Amino acid sequence: MKILSKAVIGIMALLSLVCMSCEKLLKVQPPANQINRGLVFEDQQTANAALAGLYAGIRENSIIAGDKLGPILGAYTDELDQHASTTANAIFDIYQNQQIESNSVVYTAWQSTYQQVYAANAILQGVESATKIVSGEKNRLRGETLFLRSLLLFYLQQHFGDIPYPRTTDYLDNGKLVKTPAAQVLRSLEADLRESASLLNDANSNTERIFANKKTAEMLLAKVLMEQRRWADAEVLLQNIIQSGQYSWEADLNKVFVKTGKHVIWQLKPSLDGVPTQEANIYYFGNAAPTGYAISANLYNAFANSDQRKQKWITSVTVGANTWYRAYKYKLTLNNSTEYSIIFRLEEAYLLLAEALANQDKVAQGVPYVNASRQRAGLIALPLTISRPELSDEILEENRREFFAEMGKRFFDLKRAGQLERLKQTKPNWKTFHQLWPLPQKDLLLNPALNPQNLGY
Repeated sequence: MKILSKAVIGIMALLSLVCMSCEKLLKVQPPANQINRGLVFEDQQTANAALAGLYAGIRENSIIAGDKLGPILGAYTDELDQHASTTANAIFDIYQNQQIESNSVVYTAWQSTYQQVYAANAILQGVESATKIVSGEKNRLRGETLFLRSLLLFYLQQHFGDIPYPRTTDYLDNGKLVKTPAAQVLRSLEADLRESASLLNDANSNTERIFANKKTAEMLLAKVLMEQRRWADAEVLLQNIIQSGQYSWEADLNKVFVKTGKHVIWQLKPSLDGVPTQEANIYYFGNAAPTGYAISANLYNAFANSDQRKQKWITSVTVGANTWYRAYKYKLTLNNSTEYSIIFRLEEAYLLLAEALANQDKVAQGVPYVNASRQRAGLIALPLTISRPELSDEILEENRREFFAEMGKRFFDLKRAGQLERLKQTKPNWKTFHQLWPLPQKDLLLNPALNPQNLGY
């Protein structure tokens, strides 16, 4: 009972810390809002409980949660159509590329992410001051928390560009936060992720791969380096992940989203055993006309008829004379005991490595990493003699076919490749400045130091 009570205290104290800053992270908080971090991290059990609470928050309501910004970004680009029953809503505005600074989805993405960053900072400070946690466990706690904070800030930077980079829970520091230039954000993320990787082990602390390990941190670090166009450095990390022996290629398309796959690098476990993933719920519309998200015709036509992913990962729904298509990667079943939401998988490391190699003119070396997923899907292999521009285009398209309806990856891939302007072909309202979202109006009013607003808004 004593251990349980300490865990409850840890969770409640952390939740109190976050909720006290729920209204505004970037707004000055009074000194009374500071808590006794020693209470949260009285021992190992309470520290683990606090970290588990952060994982749960990221799974349920974060920028990477399966039913949150992933589908919205899919509709923002050319992956998904939005069939809302009313067009007077914030999600539909984003689908139409007409978001404004008062858009509630934009505000929620910003606010909820900074709340979780605040919680991560509380854990980091609590771990640092804890006296009853052994050094090895301190390293693990700090390493996992640094990774989670970096993940949140990376996706926030990709959405908004220049952003604040809070490292403390101090109310005075938070009240004076200004935007950090995007280039500096990426450098800070690199430093934090290198520290995270140095603190974590290759071995997974859980057989289900639901906690970050060294390779998880290195995977995100590789993505950060690629945003900096540091292709050779990213290549080293990605080769290390692929050749580590910890992960193996999944040859069966029907098993790609099974939680026990050896190709899974990191995944999020549903809140309750047996419940479907958030992705299964958000993309399912049964045998009726969709009232939410459906595969766009542009995406559907990007698949060759011989592509097995078109047959196994997409389901058609016909009502009268109309046919729609829904993403069917994750299955909506009454007792879904086989699937978790996969965040990083080996296929992404392969295609990132191919991209890093192509950008160094190592075309022949990069081709096999694209062919792995192509041939598994039943497509012919690309020749080693393909040109660099052709390979770069094939990588972009293969990412689209392999990772549709996964965390809005299409937006980030197009952005990194400098190809967002392609969206003008299918999105009549797309403008160049849409590569970034507007900073939320509410926070600009509360903290004028966040000005200027992003270009175009």
